Amino acid sequence: MAERSTAAVDVADNSGDKPLAAKAESTADGVAQNPERGTDSDEGQGSEGTESPGKKASPPELHSGHKLARRYRLEECVTRLDGFSSWRAVDEKLRRAVGVHILPADHARARSVLAAARSSALLGDPRFVQVLDAVEENDLVYVVHEWLPDATEMGTLLAAGPLEPHDAYQMVSQVASAMAAAHREGLAHLRLNPNAVLRASTGQWRIRGLAVNAALRGISSDTPQRTDTESIGALLYAALTQRWPYENDAYGLSGLPKDIGLIAPDQVRAGVHRGLSELAMRALVNDGATASRHEAPCTTPEELVKAIGEMPRIRPPEPTFTAPPDYQRTTYQQGTYGRPAPRPGAAQPITPPPPPLQSRTGKVLKWAVSALLIAALGLGSWQLADALMDHGDKPDDTNKTQTKDGGGKSPRKPLAGKPIAIKGARDFDPFGPDHSEKPATIGNAYDSSASTYWQTDGYLSPQFGNLKSGVGVILDLGKAQQVGKVTVSFVGETSVELRAASANAGSEPTSFDAYSKAAGGSGTTVVLKPNESLKTQYLLVWLTKLPADGQGYWRGRVADIKVTG
Repeated sequence: MAERSTAAVDVADNSGDKPLAAKAESTADGVAQNPERGTDSDEGQGSEGTESPGKKASPPELHSGHKLARRYRLEECVTRLDGFSSWRAVDEKLRRAVGVHILPADHARARSVLAAARSSALLGDPRFVQVLDAVEENDLVYVVHEWLPDATEMGTLLAAGPLEPHDAYQMVSQVASAMAAAHREGLAHLRLNPNAVLRASTGQWRIRGLAVNAALRGISSDTPQRTDTESIGALLYAALTQRWPYENDAYGLSGLPKDIGLIAPDQVRAGVHRGLSELAMRALVNDGATASRHEAPCTTPEELVKAIGEMPRIRPPEPTFTAPPDYQRTTYQQGTYGRPAPRPGAAQPITPPPPPLQSRTGKVLKWAVSALLIAALGLGSWQLADALMDHGDKPDDTNKTQTKDGGGKSPRKPLAGKPIAIKGARDFDPFGPDHSEKPATIGNAYDSSASTYWQTDGYLSPQFGNLKSGVGVILDLGKAQQVGKVTVSFVGETSVELRAASANAGSEPTSFDAYSKAAGGSGTTVVLKPNESLKTQYLLVWLTKLPADGQGYWRGRVADIKVTG
């Protein structure tokens, strides 16, 4: 079993003063205050530090509401001890809570406190509670530091039980690396304990009182790195076991049993992480390795950081998800509402729930839906039949013929929309000097091909250069027939009229006046429907306005003509 180091033997308050509770004085407002935890409580702390005796100076007469530098308003005294006091205050300029240590300017430790505070402020490491101001003014020396209302002291955390291995690993890792950085700048803490280490709401561990807490108590050490390293080991020991690694109780933690010496954390409490247990012993036992374990001791925070880095990383525990309880059907849902209670000891058959839609309500619902579907189907069929009958009974005067069969039969209607074949076509230019308009390609006007067309001559304006009123194509249907519509396809937007010769014309008329206008329109595909019943053999597709051809002229192009009865 390891023997304790000489630095850990003297666990009593080595300052030579009375116990802290005895040294607490009443505040100016008459309320007795407890010593400031983490700043003034040395009980049970093994340390090589010694407190130098100082001149007992009278504490300044301060009270709640007093202002320092017209800025820091004192709110609550948390410590009044050994010639200095510590307060919770408000920075009225920045509107934030701060902590303030105050002592008389002629106090024996006033100069060392100012020097320690200014050195700590220059470090600027966010892992330490920051010193915000250090001032000597009006016979007072005061040090202003951060106040962390959302942080929790390690002592408070340990009151609920030891830390999880991952939390303990994070604590010792962050505290050791922070103290290693401080010692590289020549700063030591000398009073590391569970009340000087805080865990912020973000999970970061922070250290308060670097250099200042020791200066306030006049504590010094010939081996500051060894002292702080052993203190870190004690913090880790407490985090793993919820016990203070010395015989005296301290910081709300029970000490070790007397006369058994220092034992490893995994021997104090079951389930302690083996690697962290060994690390705590290496930091606490600074005189050498134990007989059973031959690891080298850690005598500086730097060596402790190196030892932590050589350990396997401890991962946080996996989150546990509690399975929701099984759904419990109520007696009402199970259909037993209102039934008499079963007799004790009698086996009750378990009635399975009915299949979906097999209950009385389900059957009624099925029949109702079926009836609605049948009614909807019948109504739809009736409406469709009625619409078809109305369409069949509607008279079609347009397509009705007046001819009768010699047998006295009733008139018959020709089939509506029947295509009428074009037997021939001729270009028609009655107002031109030669009475001709591209006759060679007139067949392209009704060849049922959109890729070919008949075109007019080129003109200098859409109105044929004001030379004529139009040109056209005469269609010969072979005999007089009932014409329902004529569809003309153009290349380019063209204005057109449909004209027709008399049904009694025995031959093709050659005069423009012999053709009467039946319909008109414009576009690239124009459907010409006569306003009245039209029967003729000769139709005239008469172009009245031409599109531009893109070459500086205007000309008409007829791609296709279709006649429908």
